Amino acid sequence: MAVKGSVPTPGVIVPHLVVRDAAEAVAFYTRAFSAEVLYRSPSPSGVGEHIHIKLWNSLVQISTEEPQQRRERVEGALLASPETLAGSTCVFQIGVEDVDSAFRRAVDEGAAPALPPTDMFWGDRYGWVRDPFGHMWALCTVKEVLSEAEVESRLRGFAAQMKGNKS
Repeated sequence: MAVKGSVPTPGVIVPHLVVRDAAEAVAFYTRAFSAEVLYRSPSPSGVGEHIHIKLWNSLVQISTEEPQQRRERVEGALLASPETLAGSTCVFQIGVEDVDSAFRRAVDEGAAPALPPTDMFWGDRYGWVRDPFGHMWALCTVKEVLSEAEVESRLRGFAAQMKGNKS
């Protein structure tokens, strides 16, 4: 959908999140991640909305799940929220200037901490939050740019440490 002010960039993937309440989700993303609303319209069914937001430097579409899709597959496709499906099949990763601040802000605004910010073997400070609608967000800050060999070496050390912790 190309709406003036929110035209997708060719070749760039635009996430389309299905949630139980699009307006509530946009309010959360605005508070937690400084989202900017670019476009909003009622859903064709009259239930909920379809909204385009700018989230960091990305275009994201958000729609309220349709009530009939909660109960049945529509033409072989089920478009339902992670809450309805009891889980999500993806993680949205975004690079931020300060993982700890971004993580704290998201949690303060209602996200559930899933993985606290941690210095990871691949050179990032990295953490996960689950938003109130079931979507998982990975927040990361690059601390070191490493070679493949350095990452592999650190991975071996991390794996050995993990085995040692299970003993």
